[in-house]
Amino acid sequence: MLFNKKKELDKNNIPKHIAIIMDGNGRWAEKRGLSRSMGHREGSRTLKKIVEECYRLGVRYLTVYAFSTENWSRPKEEVDELMKLLLEYLRNAERELAGKNVRIRVIGDKKRLPEEIVKEIERVEKSTENIEGLDFIIALNYGGRQEIVEAVSRLVEDVKAGLVSRIDEGTISERLYTKGIPDPDLLIRTSGEMRLSNFLIWQSSYTEFYFCDVLWPDFSAANLRDAIISYQGRQRRFGGVKC
Repeated sequence: MLFNKKKELDKNNIPKHIAIIMDGNGRWAEKRGLSRSMGHREGSRTLKKIVEECYRLGVRYLTVYAFSTENWSRPKEEVDELMKLLLEYLRNAERELAGKNVRIRVIGDKKRLPEEIVKEIERVEKSTENIEGLDFIIALNYGGRQEIVEAVSRLVEDVKAGLVSRIDEGTISERLYTKGIPDPDLLIRTSGEMRLSNFLIWQSSYTEFYFCDVLWPDFSAANLRDAIISYQGRQRRFGGVKC
């Protein structure tokens, strides 16, 4: 992979699908003597700005890591606040995005989520399902390994039922939460951490990664553009040789 130092954003080469690991809310709050919950609330405000910027730039798909299957191990007070914020976001999504062509989708295991959140997910997905513009995908109670396990389990059942005669990458991809969604072109992680943390591990085989030290609540539209400029300066080979 080659990297070229680009300085300006090429509006004709915007990644089709951007994924973001929104990391650093807790550290942002602790540095200011605030509760971790306050950090998550500030991070929610940042998310609204980044969704709007992706829409403005013409990004087709945006997937954000909102809550992982491992996040249940956090203190109950913090988990409760996260669930409260997620519920608020879903309830207000259409109003916040008024005038914008944004479809909202949620991926992950919904079985452990509070009933009122599941109902709100169903409502907002239904009300935006026919909108074409930006697909905003929220990974909620999501884990990449669990996603693959569930996909393989469904595939085994389909093989037993005689519905599948050949197993390949396509038959697995069709049973993932992200069925019908292209793999990410660019994955951004904030806060200086440099790992996937069980996020889109099947889908990120040839994704370009961008890691930055900025804590998520401080992540700005300018930071997003910097990430895209970095992406645009790379040569994507997908295992082949580029002449």
